[in-house]
Amino acid sequence: MTKEEYKDIVKKHTPKIDHIKSMSLAFFIGGFIGMIGQVLIDLYINIFNITIKDAGTYMIVTLIFISSLLTSLGFFDKIVEKVRCGIIVPITGFAHAMTSAAIEYRKDGLIMGLGSNIFKITGSVILYGIISAYVFGLIRIIIGG
Repeated sequence: MTKEEYKDIVKKHTPKIDHIKSMSLAFFIGGFIGMIGQVLIDLYINIFNITIKDAGTYMIVTLIFISSLLTSLGFFDKIVEKVRCGIIVPITGFAHAMTSAAIEYRKDGLIMGLGSNIFKITGSVILYGIISAYVFGLIRIIIGG
């Protein structure tokens, strides 16, 4: 089989993606998750009479909990099939990746399974998040902000 024949087979079996539909769906679902986050913040401020900073922390913990719960019950992947990046890009996707790895490798034990594999998917997010924070912090110091 030549490279051209292989490319033709791959092209024939690759699903067609409607990019406009996918981007629109991601925009609206991501926005909906943002709206849920804001509702949670307002709810926590009004119910617990706490600061907006503390309410923001509670909101993040709540979204992480919901994502992890949906992942452990097997619903998160089904939701992702429908809404794609709209639910993966926010903190919910990060929580899903961590929970999925924990569930998958738990049978191998706490050290060799969970401990050594939990950050396989999310490690790059953590690494580049720290590097970006460092670089932007330096830029802010240099500019004088």
